[in-house]
Amino acid sequence: TFPPVFFRWQTLVGGLLLHASWKLGWVEISLASRSDILSWLPASALFVGIIYAGSRALSRLPIPVFLTVHNAAEVITCGFQKFVQKESCSFPLPNSALCLLGAAVCLPLCDPQFDPNGYLWAFIHLICLGAYKVFHKLWKPCSLSDLDQQYINYVFSLLLCPSGDLLSALDFPFLYFYRFHSSCCASGLLGFFLMLHTAKLKSSTTSGQYAAWNFLAK
Repeated sequence: TFPPVFFRWQTLVGGLLLHASWKLGWVEISLASRSDILSWLPASALFVGIIYAGSRALSRLPIPVFLTVHNAAEVITCGFQKFVQKESCSFPLPNSALCLLGAAVCLPLCDPQFDPNGYLWAFIHLICLGAYKVFHKLWKPCSLSDLDQQYINYVFSLLLCPSGDLLSALDFPFLYFYRFHSSCCASGLLGFFLMLHTAKLKSSTTSGQYAAWNFLAK
């Protein structure tokens, strides 16, 4: 029951902060082209899958385990570039991508507290994240900036967020604890600043420098 509540808090806080920053003139968001917005909606649907499946997995798996599976998404984009687009992998060290994949594969085999449902949601999160990255590489229109795309993601998430198990969230034991809601807000706040910093870093550095910083962050 934790994921649906966490999902809504995270997207709501991030969306409100980005909208407020736009209205205050701190960031620039331009949503002039309706066709570009509609063409980005499949990525927004994948964004919903990333957050929802990720929160599901985090509710059942330790954070280091989840992060190991999460980072393996680079293998999907690297493999797509190499075998589909016939390009060199943009990942700074292609062999390290294989190491990430090997670590993610070995985790379920070596986990003494193996949770099949947790790993299933982590796998769904991995597929959605990899597909999102691939879609971003294939998406050609350039009229939408990274902040425009994230703004659409937030709005779409609030409209499409799963609600089937929302009523069962009423039984969550920490639902009325201020620490629970404050941690959800903190997650949305930190996610917003991370997204904002990533967008600014990407716009102010070359693709190679950005890839290097992204690799170091992982």
